[in-house]
Amino acid sequence: METVQKEVETKKAELEAAKAALLDAKTTVKARQKEADEAAKAMQAAEAEAGRLKEKISHANCAVDRFTHELEVQRKESKEAGKQTFQIFNFYELISRLPSNLFLIKLVQLMEANPWIAEEKQLFGVADGAFDFAKRDPAETRKRVAQLTERRDKLSRTVNMRAMNMLGTAEEQYAELLRRQEIVLADKRKIQDVIDDLDSRKEQVLKAAYEKVNTEFCNIFSSLLPGARAQLVPPEGMTILDGLQFRVAFGEVWKDSLSELSGGQRSLVALALILALLLFKPAPIYILDEVDAALDLSHTQNIGQLIKNHFHHSQFIVVSLKDGMFNNANVLFKTKFVDGVSTVTRHTPSRPGGTPGTRGDSRPRCVAAGESEPQGRTERMSSVNDW
Repeated sequence: METVQKEVETKKAELEAAKAALLDAKTTVKARQKEADEAAKAMQAAEAEAGRLKEKISHANCAVDRFTHELEVQRKESKEAGKQTFQIFNFYELISRLPSNLFLIKLVQLMEANPWIAEEKQLFGVADGAFDFAKRDPAETRKRVAQLTERRDKLSRTVNMRAMNMLGTAEEQYAELLRRQEIVLADKRKIQDVIDDLDSRKEQVLKAAYEKVNTEFCNIFSSLLPGARAQLVPPEGMTILDGLQFRVAFGEVWKDSLSELSGGQRSLVALALILALLLFKPAPIYILDEVDAALDLSHTQNIGQLIKNHFHHSQFIVVSLKDGMFNNANVLFKTKFVDGVSTVTRHTPSRPGGTPGTRGDSRPRCVAAGESEPQGRTERMSSVNDW
């Protein structure tokens, strides 16, 4: 009986120890249960791995519930209690790793939301750099992030979210305008090249015309007024594209202005320029009406000879009142009043190697007009120079 009594007391002592261990286990389970609940709340925002961890926590909670139930039903089974305690310790270890796993998940989310982290991560922790974390207070940084996040949320409610779409459209329009501008500028450059080429050709043609007309002008003026010279020159400091002016010299003395010339001399200058232009681009027929009115007879004779010698491929109808023209004409049309009636008669002066009324030579024919008053009658003649 004593042995049995001792065994009973021993069992009672073991039972009391088991009860104490069970009480401690319950306390531990409750604490771990609370931690598990908090961890479960933190894991709601996690992705795939957080879900797996939550599933493990759920299994662990079920195991804890089963363990608690079994402890209440089978208090005497200390081995089962020890087994359940071991499971709780394993669960605790899992819980202890949960923060690091959540940190990794959050880090991945941050890197996905902020692509610049992968580009700038080599600068993290560099002393005196933009990411020198040693000089930054984490609490202050979190506070700043919270403020900026709150401000962003407020702005998101007032900012027009369609502005980005509008910006895209505006950028496309801007790019299209730039493309069109390039086309316009290219066309402008082509047009400018054509203009430059035309200007160059125009300048070449103008220089050639100037040289030809200037040469003929000088020759004609010297023929009309022997011993004199004339030139077409650009004003001082200018080119022929800006304009031309006359220079006339008698002997070796150049006149500064046409105002120093007489009226007849100025007429010869103008006539020489006109004839030089006609030689540059000849026409089949010309009509001159008393161009020698301000000239004396010697100059008139020179004009007649000049027309005859230089214009072999043109016909001239010249109205003149001076004999200098008549002497160089091939055909004369004489006008006069007879008994108050105006009459016209045709005359063909005799030429060496020919007969009157025919073209006895190959020289141009000329018309001159003269005026006399024999016996009270007025006489007017015209001459024709043709080829």
